[in-house]
Amino acid sequence: MYKSPALTDISYEELAAKNKQYIWHPFTQMKDYIEDQPVIIAEGKGRKLIDVNGKEYWDGVSSIWLNVHGHNVEELNEAIKQQLEKVAHSTLLGMANVPAILLAEKVINLMPEGLTKVFYSDSGATSVEIAVKMAFQYWQHKGKGNKKQFITMKEAYHGDTIGAVSVGAIDLFHKAYSSLLFDCIKIPYPAVYRSPFGNSETVIVRESLKELEKLLAERSDEIAALIIEPIVQGASGIIVMPEGYLRGVRELCTKYEVLMIADEVATGFGRTGKMFACEHEHVTPDLLTAGKGLTGGYLPVAITVASEEIYNAFLGDYEEQKTFFHGHSYTGNPLGCAVAIANLELIEKRNLIQEVEIMSEYLAAQLSAFSQLDHVGDIRQKGFMIGIELVRNKDTAEPFDWKDRVGVKVCRRARELGMLLRPLGNVIVFMPPLAAAKEELDEMADILYQSIRDITEKN
Repeated sequence: MYKSPALTDISYEELAAKNKQYIWHPFTQMKDYIEDQPVIIAEGKGRKLIDVNGKEYWDGVSSIWLNVHGHNVEELNEAIKQQLEKVAHSTLLGMANVPAILLAEKVINLMPEGLTKVFYSDSGATSVEIAVKMAFQYWQHKGKGNKKQFITMKEAYHGDTIGAVSVGAIDLFHKAYSSLLFDCIKIPYPAVYRSPFGNSETVIVRESLKELEKLLAERSDEIAALIIEPIVQGASGIIVMPEGYLRGVRELCTKYEVLMIADEVATGFGRTGKMFACEHEHVTPDLLTAGKGLTGGYLPVAITVASEEIYNAFLGDYEEQKTFFHGHSYTGNPLGCAVAIANLELIEKRNLIQEVEIMSEYLAAQLSAFSQLDHVGDIRQKGFMIGIELVRNKDTAEPFDWKDRVGVKVCRRARELGMLLRPLGNVIVFMPPLAAAKEELDEMADILYQSIRDITEKN
């Protein structure tokens, strides 16, 4: 029985009925959902979520890739309380507020060198939308209005607004909206598993960059920007980029005068073992988008960070109308910015980025045992971003049919055993909160292993 100061006691059955009656859930086939018994979360504590019936679950995907320290964290709670006693929100349109200023300073001090200006929004998708518009308008201001095209990666996911969907390339998510979108040039992400260039990462990088350079050499005069998920492509199945590719992309973008947008919404703030994934190859993009882990998983704040060169292109006299005409009602929200500051301070205090580097090696050792399972085709990991691809035949990499719902069944089994996961097709995504301790990771890994074994060994 869930009890709240704001509500009379409501049974699980009543909440479940109201949930089915009133809520349309994202990325969820509601026909299936309403026939099931939903998990309804009431509380969170540490790395666990607790449902209205009192059952505890490990948060195995960090509440969709964004939780950093865990739930109900005293320092983050207190930051919101203190800010709430001052002001909950004031607009950033032509004004400023204290937390937004101080957070921007902290963010810039953490960014790859050369990124200098923070533009706030409220989600990863909107941060990408902003970057796309900035890149487009930048070239207009530079007198190169023919540079309107964007390069994106096949199977890329950058969010669900129209601009973000336009630079996305997952047919399952995006095909229905094709007539609403602007066209992009799509190139392959350099995946190692099932690569047409073989198993050598050196060869994959060389050939992939060769294809990109050919494209840029022919069409750079019409291309505004290239957008990329650095080091790990998330929604396509946690595809880890081979070493050297990101640096090569940066060099080619510079050579051919094409802006580089790094979408770090999922990879930023420690998720890959660096504060930002671009740091793995010492790359500074022209625009960087981030969100998710920025507030520790507490409130919706996102950022688009630009170079001084891009920012300066929008400066001009009032009558020139070079202003970047974009904004959101809750841009720079003081509550969100205050908790983001507390989150970044806690990351520093706990030396969390270095801890993730160490613990990711421990996790890799734990995951090595999974390769012995009959239907684990590939294990992909960078930091605390892990994808385990399940296949029908390991020798041929033949995938399970979508209709088999193997990924869904594994995650359902994990839920029965006490961990919440969400698959990407037949890739099981495992992204524990960054502050998870060794013994907590052990318990989560055990559940993950048992869930995969219990389901796939039956097929």
